[in-house]
Amino acid sequence: MTPRAASASRPSSPAARATVEALRARPQCEVLIIGAGINGIATFRDLALNGVDVVLIDRDDYVAGASSGSSHMIHGGIRYLENGEFRLVQESVHERNALLRLAPHYVRPLPTTIPIFSTFSSLLSAPLKFIGVKTRGKKERGALIIKVGLTIYDIFSRDGGRVPRHQFRGAKASRALLPALRRDVKWTATYYDASMHDPERLALDVLMDGVAVGDRARASNYVEAVAMDADGAVRVRDAITGDDFAITARVVVNASGPWTDLTNEALGEPSQFMGGTKGSHIVVDHPELLAACNGREIFFEFTDGRIVLIYPLKGRVLIGTTDIAHDMAEPILCTEEEIDYFFDVVAYVFPSIPVDRSHIVFRFSGVRPLPRQDAASNAQISRDYRVEEGAVGGTPVLSLVGGKWTTFRALGEQLGGRVLSLLGRSRSVSTDGRLIGGAVGYPTTTAAREKWLAEHGATVGTDRAAELLERYGTSAEAIIRRIESAPDAPIAAAPDYSRAEIVHLVETEQVVRLVDVLLRRTSLAFRGLVTDALLDELAQLLGDVLGWSPERRAEEHEGARHYLADRHGVELSHETQGAASRRGKD
Repeated sequence: MTPRAASASRPSSPAARATVEALRARPQCEVLIIGAGINGIATFRDLALNGVDVVLIDRDDYVAGASSGSSHMIHGGIRYLENGEFRLVQESVHERNALLRLAPHYVRPLPTTIPIFSTFSSLLSAPLKFIGVKTRGKKERGALIIKVGLTIYDIFSRDGGRVPRHQFRGAKASRALLPALRRDVKWTATYYDASMHDPERLALDVLMDGVAVGDRARASNYVEAVAMDADGAVRVRDAITGDDFAITARVVVNASGPWTDLTNEALGEPSQFMGGTKGSHIVVDHPELLAACNGREIFFEFTDGRIVLIYPLKGRVLIGTTDIAHDMAEPILCTEEEIDYFFDVVAYVFPSIPVDRSHIVFRFSGVRPLPRQDAASNAQISRDYRVEEGAVGGTPVLSLVGGKWTTFRALGEQLGGRVLSLLGRSRSVSTDGRLIGGAVGYPTTTAAREKWLAEHGATVGTDRAAELLERYGTSAEAIIRRIESAPDAPIAAAPDYSRAEIVHLVETEQVVRLVDVLLRRTSLAFRGLVTDALLDELAQLLGDVLGWSPERRAEEHEGARHYLADRHGVELSHETQGAASRRGKD
């Protein structure tokens, strides 16, 4: 149950959505999953593949909540070693290595470099944390303790053999690799994790794998769970029309992330499981900083002991992240204080590269679905997950506590196993080793890629085919067929996307709002490419496909404009339109 999308006003009622009508026509299922973040979606896919009659709902769009606030990484969690969470590290490394194989269109190896400014620091405090002794004060991790940690991490990373071992460099070699680094750098350590360059699209691929099973796997966004009747039926509300109806299920799964306690309260099963922390990020258009990263993530401990990152992505640089206790009744926003913190983060390692607010093209925040825990710092709260079981009216309610992007597949299988047990059924399909969405047939060698581009670029051209393959994996084949079958033209305000491409996304990926396209079906907002002209063009195009009235098109335009300003700091003006237009040519 993620936060409701903001809008200038409630839009006029659209034509009935097919996904909602499918729920109304048959409001019974074996399992109802509330919350369509990555963990709810992964559980939906697992159960669907195992033949369960399963329904997935979310009060907002898919992956619009905590899952949209990630650092775009799939990682083994090297710092979890310091907390002694070996099970989580082992699972995370296994899943990272697996995703490099199962989703190579979105998950790729990421060289990660740690700048180190001391040799012996933290030799005592790190072992104390490892054995559970709380430490006070900031103790910078020195080269020796980082070397020990990376050596252990390499041992875990042997599973699957997907990434190289770590490397250490001295001061001279470090400055040759990263010339803009602080002059007092003593060492750098480089290891490999994985980047996830389009988290929302990866989640949609996982979702569509489940939906493709057939009518027994139904999913609908913008449907909110508002109550649970005494007999165990869940009252739901169409967040677009405001209409209510009931869904009955043998098992209810609460996978609403940091909103888990609020969802349980609405269901009549109050809980105090969650203790999430807010993590914010900014995205900057800064060629000098982008070049300074030299194609790698810069990952280090800041002066307050927080692990932070500077990460080149999509021609921009992602800077994050904070770790602040958050009240879920309050808005989840990147504050001005956090932005100042990020500027200090950059200055700490790249002091000669000024960054200011004029460079920011996008900002975002999410709340980690962490368990309520007493810890010396937010960073020491466990990132592991567990499942709590309750009941309302005789209907079991399973609440997911914790979970992160890296382990979504394993979590979905574990939670799916718990559900299968409650249903008295056995597992017939495992998702371990199963390719995800556009990874099926994805060319992973140069020869295979050239062959794919030659076959699919005959009409659209190899450059366009390569662009679509980068965005969608082999799911691009359906878009190419759409382009070949009808007239097409670039989106005037964002020419690296085309009209037929956007129409295909709207028709096949349950788009309901204009912000769904800007934030989750494309990377237009993330890259800072949104202008008023683009909003107008897309509102008209979506309106043609979805049957919006002129009033609804105007409302969607204004709603998206306000949403981007309020949630993501995107202020549209004639000046920013010009800047965004130039950035679109990058």
